[in-house]
Amino acid sequence: MRGRFAPTPSGRMHLGNAFSALVAWLSARAGGGEMVLRIEDLDPRAQRPGVAETLIDDLAWLGLTWDEGPVFQSARSEVYARALERLEDLGLLYPCFCTRADLRAASAPHASDGALVYPGTCRGIPPEEVERRSSLRPPSLRLRVPGEDDPAGTIEFCDLAYGPRREVLARDCGDFLVRRSDGVVAYQLAVVVDDALMGVTQVVRGHDLLPSCARQSYLARLLGWKPPCYGHVPLLVAPGGRRLAKRDRDLDLGALRSRGVAPERIVGALARAAGLIDDEVDLTPAELVGTFSWEKVAAHREDIVVDDEFLASIVR
Repeated sequence: MRGRFAPTPSGRMHLGNAFSALVAWLSARAGGGEMVLRIEDLDPRAQRPGVAETLIDDLAWLGLTWDEGPVFQSARSEVYARALERLEDLGLLYPCFCTRADLRAASAPHASDGALVYPGTCRGIPPEEVERRSSLRPPSLRLRVPGEDDPAGTIEFCDLAYGPRREVLARDCGDFLVRRSDGVVAYQLAVVVDDALMGVTQVVRGHDLLPSCARQSYLARLLGWKPPCYGHVPLLVAPGGRRLAKRDRDLDLGALRSRGVAPERIVGALARAAGLIDDEVDLTPAELVGTFSWEKVAAHREDIVVDDEFLASIVR
């Protein structure tokens, strides 16, 4: 087994990030596996100087060790370019000139989660029109998915916490981006390439990314790789239901560390929220390895409300 942490250096880690990282680490270590640390710094718009180093320090402070890395996506443009060439050789890519406003106006949301389904607006643009539009603005690149009646476009997998899943790409997402109009490789492709080439066999992350699994599994198979096993975990949310974000500075690890909160206190509180332990007790990640099971995580997969009671279990 080989798992990974893959934080984005857009801000300080908050409790929700730490929760996903802890479960990923415990799952790999309980299975006798390794961990890779990958910094997902592809998007220059999301970068802040010094944040990557702070993320690395926070993980080490919590006791979450890794066996390879840190590997920075920003240094891997050549491997992503080769993957795009392979997809191009398969005849599956086409330029897309749609803006976000165009997509919101023309796309129907998927009934289950409200995500927009791309309607194929740019699928059949003639070459001469592509050339004309490209002279005005650079296009993004989309991957053509099989039609709704084609079994190749039906993706099935079993999530470690959420059980059997089935998605029809044409119905649930449509043709999806693999490269943005600014030339940045899309998240869906980058993580597939990285996970495959780094030998990752298990991906653990927040359940907001569960809809990405079908697209990533499909891409992996197109590129000749076996998809990893997926396990998704609850999100930590504010009392109103809004998920925690890096703008929640009072809940990030920097704020908690400045208040003198010990890493064992945070790890114990997160383990209790995951259903791995019953009592309020301070623990290191290593002390939790023997208690970990996906059955426990699956039994506590409702989102975790970070209310006054939860905070009191950490700051006490």
